[in-house]
Amino acid sequence: MKILVLIGNVPDTTTKIKFNADKTAFDASGVQWIINPWDELALTRAVELKEAHADKIESIVVANVGRAETEATLRKALAVGADEAIRIDADAKDAWYVASQLAKVAAGFDLILAGIEASDYNGSAVGGMLAEMLDMKSVSAVSGIELADGALKISREIDGGSQTLSMQTPLLAVVQKGIAKEPRIPAMRGIMMARKKPLNVVAAADAEEHTAFVGFELPAPKAACKMIAEDQAGELINLLHNEAKVL
Repeated sequence: MKILVLIGNVPDTTTKIKFNADKTAFDASGVQWIINPWDELALTRAVELKEAHADKIESIVVANVGRAETEATLRKALAVGADEAIRIDADAKDAWYVASQLAKVAAGFDLILAGIEASDYNGSAVGGMLAEMLDMKSVSAVSGIELADGALKISREIDGGSQTLSMQTPLLAVVQKGIAKEPRIPAMRGIMMARKKPLNVVAAADAEEHTAFVGFELPAPKAACKMIAEDQAGELINLLHNEAKVL
């Protein structure tokens, strides 16, 4: 079995977001970039599966759409345990464009793992689009994957409970929280080995964009907190009714 894990290159979740002067583009200066958290969990689960079934899983490949600056993120994925990385040399634009680029390298894999969303734009679309482009069956909201009796045992969350499926490959799984307990931290040996693992750069495919970003706005700052003395219940009710308008 060959596994492909889609890797998003996103700002650290603690990053203070800034935009350029006319608010038409994200200001990347001083930003620390990381593996998209949901993709990192997907990669962790792929590595766990390979460790548990070394005789059945041939390789784990990670792929992303991005320029040369994303290679540090791919190297971290290699240090975590991926065997090979693919970088498609293009700017990650809208979801259709990204999925179109990934479709160029995603054929031939038995299992493709995609995080449910990216922590920057939260589009939740690339995984499903890629499955359609590859004409591959897919499952969303996946919180568990096991290998059992020659099939994939898939656990997923549904309204009011959970569901367990038995599915054959090839399959694209859109994974969410629960797929792995916590991201795997690269060990020093993994970091050293990552330097020697292949990182292949692929030219961008001819694909169109379907959306364009017109402008960005930060959320309005929160109002100052008002402290009400514990014996001033009437004042609290007045503020909730007339100012906050929640009563």
